[in-house]
This record gives sequence, structure tokens and C-alpha cells, in this order.
Amino acid sequence: MLKILQIVFSIIVVSLSAYGLITKNYQLNFLTIFFLGLVMLVWGIREFQQERKVYGWLLIVLFLFSVYVSIQSLVLL
Repeated sequence: MLKILQIVFSIIVVSLSAYGLITKNYQLNFLTIFFLGLVMLVWGIREFQQERKVYGWLLIVLFLFSVYVSIQSLVLL
């Protein structure tokens, strides 16, 4: 289940990034950052399941930071 979520979120990130690069419209960057954070959250949970707690905590902190940046970007629009 986590592998499927990671793949879906990764495809969304790549699609939004490609859209921004092709159209030079960067108004959806907050969504890209948000979904990239979700990828990191899923990756962190998988690291916890494999008993690699340091990497898991690092990825969860990065998830929280990216969600904060995404919300701040949305507020500034």
C-alpha cells in the first residue's frame, strides 16, 4: 500500500513539475512541494518499518518543513 502511494505521489510531483517547466507557469509550485512532502512522509514511514529510525525521523521532519513551506507559499499567492 505504501509503495503504491509513493508511486502515485511521485507521478503527481513529476507531472506538476513538467507542467511548470513546459508552460513557465509556476503558480502550482505549492502543490508540487506539498506532494513532494507526502512522498517523503511515505518514505519515512517505510524507513520506520525497516527499523531505520534516524532516516525515518529525518524524512518526517522534512515532510513537516515542506508542508510549512507549501502553506506559506499558498498564503503569499
